[in-house]
Amino acid sequence: MRWPLAAALVAAVLAVPASAQQDSAQQDLPRQQEPFEPEGYRTDNYRAPVPATLEGARVLTTAEAEAIWRAKSGAFIDVLPRAPKPKNLPAGTVWRDAPRRNIPGSIWLPDTGYGALPAAMDDYFQRGLAQASHGDKAALLVLYCLADCWMSWNAAKRALAYGYANVAWYPDGTDGWERAKLPTEDAQPEPRPEQ
Repeated sequence: MRWPLAAALVAAVLAVPASAQQDSAQQDLPRQQEPFEPEGYRTDNYRAPVPATLEGARVLTTAEAEAIWRAKSGAFIDVLPRAPKPKNLPAGTVWRDAPRRNIPGSIWLPDTGYGALPAAMDDYFQRGLAQASHGDKAALLVLYCLADCWMSWNAAKRALAYGYANVAWYPDGTDGWERAKLPTEDAQPEPRPEQ
């Protein structure tokens, strides 16, 4: 008695058009969505997929960033963090900072892309932006870090909040730049407040 019921169910499934079966199957799968723009700053998990947009800023491809760089029409600002020298190192311990290669001519303002900045770091970032823009809040600023790095998104958003009107965010950062086989140079950060 069960076989006729099973056969009827199979026949019913086969009678549903394949496109309807695919639509139903796709509805059952979890959808992968691009990250959305948070209202504030990202405060954790900084190495994760980033949104495709940043309200108020221009989002650059590698080709667009390269064109700005070649034309020398914008200031490039690297915000990749740098681990500070530990304070309790035993005497005689040699400390070597991790090397950083960035886009030639960039100003490196490490640790300015965190979601919350202590007052000294906030001042450091504002002074760095003023230096990069020569005090012109309409100057083009290109902020970057690495690919899938919320630090550059936060920093570009913060530059907008400071009143800079021509902010560009380069989300692929030095990862995209190096993939395109564009030149990089050894970088040294601008002196930090604690230095």
